[in-house]
Amino acid sequence: MPLSLLTQTPDELSSMLEDMGEPPYRGTQILEWVWQKRSTSIDEMHNLPARLRTHLKENFTLHTLAHARTQGSSDRTRKFLFRLYDGRYVESVLIPASPALYGERSDRRTLCISSQVGCAFGCKFCASGLEGFTRNLVPDEIAGQVLLAEELSGQKVNNIVFMGMGEPLANLPNLLKAFELITSPWGLGIGARHLTVSTSGLVPQIRRLADHPQQIRLAISLHGASDEVRDRIMPVNRKWPISELFDALHYWKVRKKQKLTLEYILIEGVNDDLAQAALLAQRAKSLHAKVNLIPYNRVEGLNWKRPSEAHCRSFQDTVAQGGVSTTLRLEKGHDIDAACGQLRLKQERRETGPRDTTETA
Repeated sequence: MPLSLLTQTPDELSSMLEDMGEPPYRGTQILEWVWQKRSTSIDEMHNLPARLRTHLKENFTLHTLAHARTQGSSDRTRKFLFRLYDGRYVESVLIPASPALYGERSDRRTLCISSQVGCAFGCKFCASGLEGFTRNLVPDEIAGQVLLAEELSGQKVNNIVFMGMGEPLANLPNLLKAFELITSPWGLGIGARHLTVSTSGLVPQIRRLADHPQQIRLAISLHGASDEVRDRIMPVNRKWPISELFDALHYWKVRKKQKLTLEYILIEGVNDDLAQAALLAQRAKSLHAKVNLIPYNRVEGLNWKRPSEAHCRSFQDTVAQGGVSTTLRLEKGHDIDAACGQLRLKQERRETGPRDTTETA
């Protein structure tokens, strides 16, 4: 894989420049071209000496992602498909604020980004893992999604959620380096409190991230309030059942100040019973967590269905009656294959042919 300038920190550049006999301030100039000026070519870095530009061209690339496709939604949500250097694809989704419905800041622009190509955790309702796991994304591929999304949209991203393809905490070393690129003043300069990591429940990694000094936010892809329900749709629960997961989340609460979010995709006849709603409220209240309810986005090849809007609202009311802050996300990109991995799945199947991935409810 080509080494990208996007993954270089000031210390790493300083070491390289020292070996070349270049003054340390050249590192600051390089980072300004990469992150602030958003240079698309090393040749554009005209305040660098020719010898240094030649060295950079021979040893580095600027970008390892290429734009492949964009889908636009009626609610202004946009999904970007990015091609990686090895011909694989990942997705990012740019989500505008909905202040009238959800009380969000009107200037919030959230980018949902991917951390892996595919996924190894096999959640039964998700498109990301239908073709299995291919590889982890490296830090510049993670942070590079933000740069390309801003370039394509003409908008500044000010909120990032790691809820795209893959399990972020299964790629923790690369994720931590990506945090540095995204939050540092010499990088994207987005505050750590505006980064949310979503995990299916990798207990040891939750504890490790809790000990990380930055105030990163955490969301849990719960999708079942009991082990019986969660076992059916999330294989990770068999390794780390709800009791162990919530022990780790209580540890997180001791270490971090932000409120936890429990993500809950509503699937008809699977996890949408109102008894689950009551139990979900109890679990959320024990953590002082908020609950984000998401009606299922249909995935081609899977037979799960979303409940009716009326039932979704009844589920929401039951959780809220338990004294828990609850949102219901009825439409955010439902018309643009917004479920994680769908657009990438269609593109790769066009290129390599389909596999039999049919699941039954």
